[in-house]
Amino acid sequence: MDILSKVQSYREDQEKLKWEGTLADYLELLKERPYLAQSSHSRVYNMIKHRGVEEEDGKKIYKFFGEELYGLEEPLEKLVEEYFHPAAKRLDVRKRILLLMGPVSGGKSTLVSLLKRGLEQFTLTDEGAVFAIKGCPMQEDPLHLIPQYLRKDFEEQYGIRIEGNLSPLNVMRVEKEFAGRIEDVQVERIFFSEDKRTGIGTFSPSDPKSQDIADLTGSIDFSTIAEYGSESDPRAYRFDGELNKANRGIMEFQEMLKCDEKFLWHLLSLTQEGNFKAGRFALISADELIVAHTNESEYRSFISNKKNEALHSRMIVMPVPYNLKVSQEERIYEKMIRESDIKDVHIAPHTLRVAAMFTILTRLKESTKGNISLLKKMYLYDGQNVDGYSDNDLQELSREFNDEGMTGIDPRYVINRISSTIIKKEMTSINALDVLRSLKDGLDDHPSISKDDKERYLNFISIARKEYDELAKKEVQKAFVYSYEESAKTLMNNYLDNVEAYCNKTKLEDPLTGEEMHPDEKLMRSIEEQIGISENAKKAFREEILIRISAYARKGKKFDYQSHERLREAIQKKLFSDLKDVVKITTSTKTPDEQQLKKINEVVVTLIDEYGYTSTSANDLLRYVGSLLNR
Repeated sequence: MDILSKVQSYREDQEKLKWEGTLADYLELLKERPYLAQSSHSRVYNMIKHRGVEEEDGKKIYKFFGEELYGLEEPLEKLVEEYFHPAAKRLDVRKRILLLMGPVSGGKSTLVSLLKRGLEQFTLTDEGAVFAIKGCPMQEDPLHLIPQYLRKDFEEQYGIRIEGNLSPLNVMRVEKEFAGRIEDVQVERIFFSEDKRTGIGTFSPSDPKSQDIADLTGSIDFSTIAEYGSESDPRAYRFDGELNKANRGIMEFQEMLKCDEKFLWHLLSLTQEGNFKAGRFALISADELIVAHTNESEYRSFISNKKNEALHSRMIVMPVPYNLKVSQEERIYEKMIRESDIKDVHIAPHTLRVAAMFTILTRLKESTKGNISLLKKMYLYDGQNVDGYSDNDLQELSREFNDEGMTGIDPRYVINRISSTIIKKEMTSINALDVLRSLKDGLDDHPSISKDDKERYLNFISIARKEYDELAKKEVQKAFVYSYEESAKTLMNNYLDNVEAYCNKTKLEDPLTGEEMHPDEKLMRSIEEQIGISENAKKAFREEILIRISAYARKGKKFDYQSHERLREAIQKKLFSDLKDVVKITTSTKTPDEQQLKKINEVVVTLIDEYGYTSTSANDLLRYVGSLLNR
C-alpha cells in the first residue's frame, strides 16, 4: 500500500471513531461503559497499564516506557506506583504538580513527550475515549451539565462522582441555545492532539517582561466587545490559554522553575481546588495533569526561597537520574544513532559498550561499605555475576546513595564525540579505540567538568581501555576457536573420555596400540585450570560433568560442545592458549607466509560472518590484539 492509500485508510478509520449525540445519549453510553467518565490522572494511569506490565525480580516493568527509556525501571515504577496510581484513585496526590528532577539529557523531556504522544494515541481507543460538550473551546466534561443538587443522586445511580462546575461560556450556551434543557446539549467524541491544541498544552517560559498571563489563561477578544457589549460576556473571551486547552489531559511546564512568579501562582488554585481565575469570570474548573521538569541546581535554588513554600508544598518531586546499567546505556546510544545521520557508519562490535562503561563509571559513587571497586559495582548493576557478591549486596549498594546517577557524563556528550570523530576524519568505520580517544580529547572542551572530575574521568577512560583489551582478546580467541571448531570438539571429547574413566575408576584404550592407559591427569588439569578449578574441586567438577551427561542420555539428548557453559569456556581458553603463539605470529608479522595468511583470512571471515565486523574493523582488531599479545 502506497503512502497516499495509507493516509486515506487512516482518514477513514478516524471517521469511524467519531460520535455525536445529546447529553441523554451520552448518559446511555455511561450505563454500558462507566469508565468513559475517568479523570485526567486516571486516563494517564490506564494508558500506561493498557500497554502491559511485567514482573522481573519482584519489580514491575511498564512496557509503555520500554521502547524509549532505558535503565530507568526503578524510577518509573516509583513514578507510576507513588503518583499515577494513587492519583487515579482520586487520592490527595492528584492535587500535586508532578515535578521531574534530574540531570541534563537524563530522559525527563523524553518521558513527558512519551506521556503526551501516548495520550494522543490512547484517546483513539475504546478504553481511552474522551467525550466533551460540542463546540466548547475547553473540551469540557459533559457531566458538568448535571446540576449540583442532582449530583448525589447521579452518583448513586451511575456510580460516578462529578467534580467541577460548568464553565461561564457553557452556562450561557445552555440558557440561550438550549433554553435550559441540558438533556439536549450536544456532546461529541474528541481526540487529543498537541498540534491541534486539544487536551494537551505546553508552556515555555520566555522574557518575563514580554510574556503575558493570557498565554496561560486566555484573553479578551476586543473585536467582539462591540457585538456583546461587555468584557464580562464569556462570548467575548478567548478560552485559548494553555490551561484552557490542556483541560481533560496533560499540561507540560517546560523549565517550570524559570517561570515568573505570577505564572506559578495560578497553579496553586488549579492543583488544590481544580480551578483557576481567568478574566472577569467566576473560577473556571479544569481537570488536568500538570507535569514539569527541572534540574537539581534550579530546584535547590527554588526551595531555598521562602516565598515558594506554598507552591513547593503542592509538588511531588520525582528524581529521574541517569541510567546506571551498561547494557541499557548501549541501547540509548543505538537509539540516538538510529535517529541521526551517522546511522550508516559501521560501528565495530563492543565500541558502544566500552563507551557506556566509561559513562556509567562517571555516574557511580564509591561505596563506603566493604571493599568493592567501581568496576565491580558497574558489573553488579548490569546484572552480571561478580565473585564474592550476591543479590543482597546489590540491593544494599543501590540503597546506599539516594542521589546516585544525578551527576556524570550525559549520553549526548558521547554521541557528540562519536559524531565529531566520524565527521572530522571522514571515517566509514570506527572502533572502541577511536571513541575512547575522542572522549578523552573532548574533556578539555567540556564546560562543566572541574579539574578534579577530569582527573577521575581520565582514569575511567584507562579502566574502560583495559576492559576493551580483554574483550578484544576474547573476541579474537572466539574467532580462532570457531575457525578451529573441529579441534575444540575433539579436545572436549578427549577430555570427556578421560573424565569418564577417572570417575568410574577404569582405564582408557590407546587407539593406536590398543594398550590400556590411566586417565590423562595432565590434560584434564590443563583444561580445568583455565576456569579456576582447584585441585580440591576437580573431583566434584568432573562428577558434575558426568551427571550432566547421564541426564542428557536419559532424555534422549546428545551432550555436545554447547551443553555445559563452563566446560565450553575452559575448552575455548585451552585451545586459544595453545593457539596464542600462532595468533601472535600471524597478526604481527609483516610478511606472513601462505599458511599464516590462510589462518588470518579464516579468522577474518569468522569475525565478519559471525560477529558483525567489516573487513576493515576485523583486520584492525587482529592487529591490535597481536600488539597486545606481543607486549
